[in-house]
Formats: sequence, C-alpha cells, structure tokens
Amino acid sequence: MRLHYLTLFLLLVPFKLSTIYGISPQATVPNKSSKSLPPEAFLSIDHYHTTCPHAEGIISQKVAAWVKKDPTLAPAIIRLHFHDCAVRGCDGSVLLNHLGSERSALESKTLRGFQLIDDIKGELERKCPKTVSCADILTAAARDATLLVGGPFWEVPFGRKDGKISLATEANMVPHGHENITALIAFFKEKGLDILDLVTLSGSHTIGRSTCSSVMNRIYNFNGTRKPDPSLNVYFLKLLRKRCKTELDLVHLDVITPRTFDTTYYSNLKRKVGLLSTDQSLFSDARTAPFVEAFATQPFLFTSQFSVSMVKLGNVQVLTRPNEGEIRVNCNHVNTV
Repeated sequence: MRLHYLTLFLLLVPFKLSTIYGISPQATVPNKSSKSLPPEAFLSIDHYHTTCPHAEGIISQKVAAWVKKDPTLAPAIIRLHFHDCAVRGCDGSVLLNHLGSERSALESKTLRGFQLIDDIKGELERKCPKTVSCADILTAAARDATLLVGGPFWEVPFGRKDGKISLATEANMVPHGHENITALIAFFKEKGLDILDLVTLSGSHTIGRSTCSSVMNRIYNFNGTRKPDPSLNVYFLKLLRKRCKTELDLVHLDVITPRTFDTTYYSNLKRKVGLLSTDQSLFSDARTAPFVEAFATQPFLFTSQFSVSMVKLGNVQVLTRPNEGEIRVNCNHVNTV
C-alpha cells in the first residue's frame, strides 16, 4: 500500500528546483526576455544578502521570542500569510490598517499577529532602512512559525514589494470553511495552485484553533436540516456541542494533537473528526481523498510537499517589477511622498 501512494505522489508531484527554492529561471533560460518571465522569477533566496544580510536572522529571532510567550501565534502567523496571499497575492495588503481595508473587514476580525510583524519591521528599519518589504517579512515569519512547532524548513525566495491597495470588500474572497471542494479547487487554480496544494496547505490545520461560528451549522443545522452533519463522528459531535456554547468559543482544528505539526490532521479526516466541513470534504471527494490517504500514512510525503506548496503560496501574484508596489516603512500604512 505504501508503494502505491509513493508512486502516486511521485507521478503527480514534479519536483523542480525552481519551484522549491525560488531559483530564478533566468539562470537556466538566459535567452528569454525578462518581460516574458513570471513575476516570481525575480524572487531569489539571496535577495537581501548584500543589502540586509541579517534580515532572516532578525525575523526568526523575533518570531521565536513572540511564539515562546504565546504559542498560539505560530498558527496565527501562518493563517495571516494565507489571508494575505489569497487577496491580491502576497503583497502585504492584509497588514494595511485603515478604514475600508482588508484588515478592517468582518471576515478578518479573528486574524492575529500584526504586532509581531510590526516589531520585526521596526527592528529591520533600524538596521536596514527602506529595504525589507512587509510582504517578505510575513512570508518568512510563516516559515519560521512552522519550524517552531515542529514543521519543515524551506528556503524562502525574497524580493516581493508591498501593495498599495487593500479593500474590505475583497476580504470575503478567502475561503472560510463552508465551501465545497469544487469551489476550493477553482479558488486555488485561480491562484496558480493545484489540488495537491489544496490538500497539503489544508494540513496547516494540524495546529491552531477556530471559532465555533465556523462549525455551528455542522453540529446543529447542517444545510438547513435542523440536524447535525451526518459525516461527523458521533463522539466528536458530542465533544463539539460541549465545547461550543457560543459562536465565540474556540475549538482546536486538530482535536488529537492540537499543538504538534504532524499528520494526525489527515488521520482525523479518515475517522470523521475533521473540524471544518471543508476539511472533512477532502476525504469524501475522490479528487482529494488519495492525497489524504497518502499523507495520513507517510509523514515524510506531507512535510516534503508542505515545503513545496508553501513556496508556491508565497509566490502567488507577487509584485516584483520596477513599476509595481513599494517597500513600506511602516507595514500599517502606504508610504507618503
């Protein structure tokens, strides 16, 4: 059985160094015009080696210090990074703090980690003024947060610029746990991500918590039936009803090992104890179930692919060309002339 899943994995996951490490295609395709290259081609792992050589060190030290004080910040930063990339690409737009911004939207009210990013930015501005973008900081912080909870390491390609537009009306573009698999696949495809990325990045739910508002319909009134979701494990249903007295109560996304980055999340789906309906649907849909099976039984496949998919996520719609974006001095506001 293991050989079967390994074969499936290798067939469907073409490992490309340029995808995993962000190596610029310019090194291998010198004859192509820069105008024909995708924006992520201008990212590189050594982007700050000369202009701010200690950037990654400062980011990792700050993330470690904050997460040591509050371990719940690790999943919060990963989630904040996803929300940023899901709207207008990975441009730091979710960090902008003004009336009518993504951050001010109702859908963003549970996002956390902004103060950590501000702390990192403040230190980097003291050491390397006007050099390191907020989008790059958030991307690297998500990697470091993953590492701190036992997840894999990956090289982060840098060079993103910060966007200047952030609209509250666009915050609802981010999936919120109620979508069907077809809608999720379409959303990911629009971002340049595939089905494997969907299943892999959903695995970040191995840590963190959700408000009960995301599951109230599953435990009391699934699809307007006034009955619980029939796909819920009966014992898990009882636990959720006990924990979710109000919509603001919190419940672990992975009820078995909530503080450890592992593959129990996928095993939970097989036992019908996935918290969000979008989670549980990954195992019930024939397009995604084979990957759930593979990750549940072979942790190395999951951690290896998680690194690849996180790099791909961080490359979504990045701003890298000369006339795009800016390097914000303060992550909360666009620069003033």
